[in-house]
Amino acid sequence: MGNVPAEPDRIVGRRTETGRLERQIGRYRVVTLTGPGGVGKTRLALHAARRLRPLFRDGVWWVELSGLRDPALLPNAIAEALPLADNSPRPMAEVLADYLSSRQLLLVLDTCEHLADACSATLDMLLRAAPGIRIMTTSRRALEMMDEDAIRLEPLPVPGDTDGPSDAMLLLAERAAQAVPGFAVTDANRADLVRLCRRLEGLPLAIELAAARLRDFTPAKLAERLDDRFAVLGDNGGIVPDADPPWHQALRTAIGWSHELCTPPERLLWARLSVFAGTFDAESAKHVCSDEHLTPRQIDRLLTRMVGNSLITWVPNGAGERYRMLDTIREYGEGWLRDLGDEPAYRRRHRDRYLALAAEGDAAWLGADQFAWYDRMHAELDNLRVALEFSLSEPGDGAAALRLSGDLWFLWYACGLAREGRHYLDRALAAFPTPGRDRAKALYAAGTVLTELGDVAGLQDRSAQCTEASAGFGVLETGHAVTVAMLAAALRGDPAAVLELAEDHLAAHGEECTVPGLTSLGVGGHARIAAGRAEEALPVLDRLRAVCDKHGERWMRAWGDSIRAQAELALGRFPDARRSARAALEVKQRMHDSFGIGMCMEALAQAAVSSGDAGHAAYLLGVAQQLWDTLGRPQIGIPTWVAAHEECERQVRGALGEREYATAFAAGRAADPDAGIALALSGPGR
Repeated sequence: MGNVPAEPDRIVGRRTETGRLERQIGRYRVVTLTGPGGVGKTRLALHAARRLRPLFRDGVWWVELSGLRDPALLPNAIAEALPLADNSPRPMAEVLADYLSSRQLLLVLDTCEHLADACSATLDMLLRAAPGIRIMTTSRRALEMMDEDAIRLEPLPVPGDTDGPSDAMLLLAERAAQAVPGFAVTDANRADLVRLCRRLEGLPLAIELAAARLRDFTPAKLAERLDDRFAVLGDNGGIVPDADPPWHQALRTAIGWSHELCTPPERLLWARLSVFAGTFDAESAKHVCSDEHLTPRQIDRLLTRMVGNSLITWVPNGAGERYRMLDTIREYGEGWLRDLGDEPAYRRRHRDRYLALAAEGDAAWLGADQFAWYDRMHAELDNLRVALEFSLSEPGDGAAALRLSGDLWFLWYACGLAREGRHYLDRALAAFPTPGRDRAKALYAAGTVLTELGDVAGLQDRSAQCTEASAGFGVLETGHAVTVAMLAAALRGDPAAVLELAEDHLAAHGEECTVPGLTSLGVGGHARIAAGRAEEALPVLDRLRAVCDKHGERWMRAWGDSIRAQAELALGRFPDARRSARAALEVKQRMHDSFGIGMCMEALAQAAVSSGDAGHAAYLLGVAQQLWDTLGRPQIGIPTWVAAHEECERQVRGALGEREYATAFAAGRAADPDAGIALALSGPGR
């Protein structure tokens, strides 16, 4: 179990450091790898984390913090990595503590220095609540916590420090061979390579930058140029202001030297790309960075050159081809952008890019590209956070924050980020109280988020505010208000109110592929089941399925299928219920919807016990319980779903007896979740 990324390449050296790190994890509850930027803290932590996985019953979990700017979201970032998708109104720090209290796992928090105080406070609370966890962090300085061992990572040994081949020389040779096919260390170039390693003080990032330049220069010429420029560039800027000499000078020199070797367009792009956080794609780079000095076509070519020169990293993933800039490289670019006087303009251009992207995603969400939008917006999360923080911090930009947080309703509501959505929506609504369409949209988004969190009282308040704010605007705004009112009625267990609102909306606007239209059909179907009229629910859910299929929509279609399974169970149509639940489960798994997966597993368990397979039902209930553990509130508290779960459990216990039930349930609860879901999709009754 865990989420530790794959190692990008073979680690060179660091055997002593790896051994010490592994030993100290057993002796201390917190171990922090410290040292200047570019010394290889993240690389060593990644290597050690993968080696340590067998020692922790509940896995090793990697939390990437370099793109996170708001300390208040630190608990959310840890929860998302675990993954913990708690759907309750409790503070996330409290939820994390409860979740971790009985677990034995290793948390690895990478790049903590800009959130040091928040990390110290949060981790101290987690350590007190969860005696079985250990924590590894990387930071340019120690977190100064109790029971913390800070291991300062030194640069690699350079030639002359050891009797055999030095690690710095090995790294340079290996990376040079990757950059220049056929490259090898020879008697002719050895002295110059040794000179490079010594001049760069064995700092891994500096060595990798030098290796990339061996495509353009011989080792002799490269060493000569570095010697010529060391004194000048060694004093150029404070890239690593909190690092001790001499390595900060070597790093400034190497990065400044790489900057000097860039063409003017490359330098300009380097500076402008520094406004991005986390990863970015070429399209966004062109939107933000292009002008009369940098054309979009140039940017495509320059990105390829910058990857070759180790200034950015190519990161292919489910969201397509993306790029990442190391923090130390980005900080240098930020300094140049600031010196050029362009930082405010390009931060605004970055914000505007993500405003446009959110609006585009909002318009396209209920369509055939839903999965692609899910992947893309998760990949862009760090940049969306930066855009929101910029808008909330800039005087007079509250309207942009309101529009951005409201247009991202689908990310908060449909893509599992309800808590983060609440954080930004509450701040944006407070920052910009002016009435208007954007406020009505943000109140709608806030209502959907509170539905996910099960906050009935808060949802009632937001529903009333949304209704008031939407009055006098168009069909879309009033439809959003009706949606929130329907969700509030469903959450408080009032099927009559749900049906009245749904029928009124459908009579006025028909069966449209809009959230109000699809919600009227889906929640209307649920209300009929809750009222004991399951037979009447099926034609309504057929209409929902038809509208979704016409537009290639999957998210609401899956919700309709999961509700349909409930109706078919109530009518005794167990094979049909199994098919509907499995159809929904395939989509819910693809979108990592823990609540939706849990409900599908519950429906399949009910179908199994009703078909005489109580052992399989108990196993499925165990798998579902893993998901409820991450959500905090089984069945999000909806009365009919809670009652259905309790009845299913009663039947399974009665059929198996307590001992056999406990054994099968424990097997499901201990199973790998993906394996449990795979069995549910292909198990008995397929």
